[in-house]
Amino acid sequence: MIRLRIAAGLLAATMLTGATACSAADQPTHAKAQTTVAASTRPAETFTPLLQQVLPNVKGKTFTSAIVAFPPGARAVPHRHGQAFVYAYVLEGTVRSQLAGKPVNTYHQGENWIEQPGAHHVLTENTSRTKPAKLLVVFVSDTGAKLKVDDPKS
Repeated sequence: MIRLRIAAGLLAATMLTGATACSAADQPTHAKAQTTVAASTRPAETFTPLLQQVLPNVKGKTFTSAIVAFPPGARAVPHRHGQAFVYAYVLEGTVRSQLAGKPVNTYHQGENWIEQPGAHHVLTENTSRTKPAKLLVVFVSDTGAKLKVDDPKS
């Protein structure tokens, strides 16, 4: 069962990677690669878009897939994804995640979770100090909206 989940996730990532041959005109401005830098001394995650497509049958919405890579010991700063619906699938490693008001969860390779629009992501980190972790993340967002907004620094 776990091998089937992993194979399905890798197949999805491969298919999405192969589908990135869209023209630049088809992609909104937030499709460009971004790197997030954390304010702490821990390393930060990197965000690499794979595919971005305006949904033809859902006015004002865009589908975006991306790989989020966490070096060993990396932690994202607390953030939100606006009004996006978010799906995350662990391609590699182990990630600890917590949404405001919810318990901390640990996700291993082949596991996944969703985040509802407006959710506050208070913890996202690679649990390993020696091995990387990698997520396939899918967003259904308002067209043109930022996909990640870090909390203000206190």
